[in-house]
Amino acid sequence: MNWDDTAGAGPAPQDAADRLVGASADGEDQAVEAALRPKSLDEFVGQERVRVQLDLVLKAALARGATADHVLLSGAPGLGKTTLSMIIAAEMNAPIRITSGPAIQHAGDLAAILSSLQEGEVLFLDEIHRMSRPAEEMLYMAMEDFRVDVIVGKGPGATAIPLELPPFTLVGATTRAGLLPPPLRDRFGFTGHMEFYESAELERVIHRSAQLLDLEIDTEGAAEIAGRSRGTPRIANRLLRRVRDYAQVRADGRITREVAGVALGVYEVDARGLDRLDRAVLQALLKLFGGGPVGLSTLAVAVGEERETVEEVAEPFLVREGLLARTPRGRVATPAAWAHLGLVPPQQAPGAAGQPGLFGA
Repeated sequence: MNWDDTAGAGPAPQDAADRLVGASADGEDQAVEAALRPKSLDEFVGQERVRVQLDLVLKAALARGATADHVLLSGAPGLGKTTLSMIIAAEMNAPIRITSGPAIQHAGDLAAILSSLQEGEVLFLDEIHRMSRPAEEMLYMAMEDFRVDVIVGKGPGATAIPLELPPFTLVGATTRAGLLPPPLRDRFGFTGHMEFYESAELERVIHRSAQLLDLEIDTEGAAEIAGRSRGTPRIANRLLRRVRDYAQVRADGRITREVAGVALGVYEVDARGLDRLDRAVLQALLKLFGGGPVGLSTLAVAVGEERETVEEVAEPFLVREGLLARTPRGRVATPAAWAHLGLVPPQQAPGAAGQPGLFGA
C-alpha cells in the first residue's frame, strides 16, 4: 500500500530481481503499486507521527493560500516516500513532476526542470542524496529564493542570467539522510523519518490491498503474511500476490494462515521473513565458522556472493532482527541466530551460555 525507492550514495547493489523479500521495485511492482497506492492521508496506513504532522503542514498552507513548505522524507526503501509525495500533490490540488537524483548530473538538467514548473507544482526528487554537486548548489537558491542563475558562455565572457521561478514545493526522498549536506537539509521546512511498520499496521495494508485485488483473506492469513514482510508494505504486497497465485492454483482461492504458510514456504520465505540468501549467510557463519567472528570478504566467498551483496542486501535485515552483529573483528552470530536455525552453539561461540564474549562479560 505504501511504497517507494531504493538508493545508495553511489551505484549500489540492488536486491536481486528474483528476491521476493527485496525492498526495490521492478516493473511489475511499480505497475501494481500504482493501482494500490492510497490517494489521501486518510487512506494512508501507518507512519502516524509523520502523517499527522504533514497533515497540519498541508492544511495550514491551504488556509493561507500559500505553497507548502519543502518536504524531506527519509527512511528505508518501500516504506511510502513516493506514495506520500503523490498524496502531498493531491492534498494541495497541484500537479506533480517526478525525477531522481541520478538523473540530474548537470546544473543545466535541473535548470531545465525548474524553469518548466508551474506555480504551486510539486517536484518529487527521489534519491536526492545522489544528485551532482553543481545541481545541488543550484537547488539551494531555487528552494530559498525561487530563483536560479543560468550561466551563458564560457570563460571570462560567461554571464549569469537570473531566472525567476514560480513558487513550488520540493519533496525530496532519501534512504541516507546523513549524506545530505547541512545547507540542503536546512532548506526543508518539514522533515519526516519513515519507520518500519508494526505487524498490525501491515495487516491493515494487506487487507486493503486484498480488497482492491478482489481477494478473500482471513485475519490469520493476513497476520501470517505480515509477520514475514520485514516491516515493509512493498514486501507485504509482493508476498500477498505470490500467496494469491498459490491459493488460486493449489487451494480454493481463499487465503488462510495454512495456505499463506505453505505458499511462502514454497517461495523460501520463513516465519521471520528470511529468504535463501539470508539463511545462507547465517548457515555459513554458524556451520563453517562456529558463529564468528569472520571477515566480510571471507563470509561472502563462503556463500558465493559479492562482498557488497552480503553487506548491503543481506546484512541490514539480519542486524535489525538481532541475528547478526558487526564487530571490529568481523561478523558474529547472536544466540538468536543459533536458535532460529535450530542449532546448538558450541561452548566457545560468542554469546554461548557461561562464555564471555560480545554479549556478556
